[in-house]
Amino acid sequence: MKFAIVSGSHRPQSQSGKVARFVAGQIAALDPKFSSYLLELGKEPLPLWEEGIWNKDPKMIEPWRPVSEALAGCDAAVIIAPEWSGMAPAALKNFFLFASDGCLYHKPGLLVGVSASRNGAYPIAELRTSSYKNSHIQYISEHVIVRNVNEVLNEATPVSEEDGALRRRFDYGLRVLAEYGKALQAVRASGVLNRKEFPFGM
Repeated sequence: MKFAIVSGSHRPQSQSGKVARFVAGQIAALDPKFSSYLLELGKEPLPLWEEGIWNKDPKMIEPWRPVSEALAGCDAAVIIAPEWSGMAPAALKNFFLFASDGCLYHKPGLLVGVSASRNGAYPIAELRTSSYKNSHIQYISEHVIVRNVNEVLNEATPVSEEDGALRRRFDYGLRVLAEYGKALQAVRASGVLNRKEFPFGM
């Protein structure tokens, strides 16, 4: 099974990227058969989405094609969203405009909020409300919020009770995500899905 990990920060050197790399390590530790694809939008920014993509505009298609192909080869996704002024970053919202091409179609997603303080819940609510419509990503009921991100996930072993509790929550969430990944493979293979007639949500 392969997992996509999307870090939504605009910053090339970000705490969200740190969290993403931690998640990749956790996935590898769960099962030697598991692998991951990491996309850091701060290091590999996408162009601002525009309708030219419908006409195969090369400036839209060429940066997105390798990302879409990599995501299409994944069975589940971890979406990491830092909270900026109570919102998900623009780069992450832009990513989901591109992802309406079917690369995440009926694949399970685990949301991860990130905050330098005690916040981090608003991007979770925002993305659950809007980002699934045309991407058809299926968010599981579990999510993780990394609070005080500068103080956790920095060492190989936890340095505080909060750090340890967070790692256990990640372990649980990723195990649940993996089971949804297996289950939704059967849904996609069932023949009941009709993306040709119903490509967009209502």
